[in-house]
Amino acid sequence: MMHEQAVIVGGGPAGLAAALRLREKGVKDILILEREHKPGGILRQCIHDGFGLMRFGESLSGPEYAQRFIDRVEEAGIRCITDCTVLDITHDKLVTAVSRNLGLLQIQADAVLLTMGCRERTRGALATPGTRPAGVYTAGVAQSYINLQNVMVGREIVILGSGDIGLIMARRLTLEGAHVKGVYEVQPYPSGLPRNIEQCLNDYHIPLHLSHTVVDIRGRERLTSVVVAQCDERFRPIPGTEEEIPCDTLILSVGLIPENELSLAAGVELDARTRGAFVDEHYQTGVPGIFAAGNVLHVHDLVDFVSLEAEALADSAAEYLLCGSLPECSLEVKAGSNVGHVIPQRFSATRSFTLSLRVRQPLKDVSIVVRQGEKEVLRKKMRKALPAEMIQLPIKAEKLIPGVELEVSAE
Repeated sequence: MMHEQAVIVGGGPAGLAAALRLREKGVKDILILEREHKPGGILRQCIHDGFGLMRFGESLSGPEYAQRFIDRVEEAGIRCITDCTVLDITHDKLVTAVSRNLGLLQIQADAVLLTMGCRERTRGALATPGTRPAGVYTAGVAQSYINLQNVMVGREIVILGSGDIGLIMARRLTLEGAHVKGVYEVQPYPSGLPRNIEQCLNDYHIPLHLSHTVVDIRGRERLTSVVVAQCDERFRPIPGTEEEIPCDTLILSVGLIPENELSLAAGVELDARTRGAFVDEHYQTGVPGIFAAGNVLHVHDLVDFVSLEAEALADSAAEYLLCGSLPECSLEVKAGSNVGHVIPQRFSATRSFTLSLRVRQPLKDVSIVVRQGEKEVLRKKMRKALPAEMIQLPIKAEKLIPGVELEVSAE
């Protein structure tokens, strides 16, 4: 049995940033548990640039961004156990893990920071009909094969879904000599960032087909073709629009799901919209002393936002550890018209905090409005708002009314 002030589950960008901020705030006993062989999370396989523009003011590759935090964690003497899988977290913050080198571990923590990231939605979650041949990969798995293991996944490629990893893989596969026949998206708008649409598809003349999906997968040993069809406004395939496309590889980029099995084991309540925990303005879940931030809380579009959110979490966790408690947050934040979700879901009206949200659909000339009853707390005008881009709004404590809930709408 071990005792730690703070146990951080996950050594990706959120976990590393949180650990550093905790040390800066005076927390001495910090332990990071990471199941991979090295810390850094998904960034290790993201060799493209575009990371760090907000956090460091320069464009870095994924490994470069991660290494900056890894070096600082090592310099600070923060312990990180790799090749370590967390098996269970209890309501009273007892962490059970198994390590390749240390065996079974039980750690009693004063605070647990959940930074496990997210996983990809698979073919099984889509229930796509057809055979089960080789050649069907999620975008992250294909990225790992090519960038970390130097293994080419195929030559004639079809990509289902326009998530950012799928768009980046369309470019990566093209640069490696593969022929990407097209990207097919079931929604009437792309789900990736506009810059990735431009830089990864348009610059390489890769066609994007909106309101299309894969309705059949064919092949016995290896994938030989897929059948795509147009979809109506309810995402149902339209009979008579089917087209068979010969290919040897199908890449799935159909969304990310926060990795919250451990959160459920600890008794943390999840939000059906985000698939992450309900949290308050301190990023504390409904279980006192258990915090969540990063992609395990809600899927981010930029890793810079992940690091900044984790640092805000660490500020609150340090206050919890040093003071023993945090102010109660009993007021609800509601997602209003045209808003898909909002983080945090609870607040106290006594402190300033940041709202993170996404709109439900692409909007032009829109205002994001935050209201408390009849009072307008904040209004932000935008030329356009996209579901792919997270919107952040600073809420000042002096503008809040005690005892009144918030509602966020896009008008």
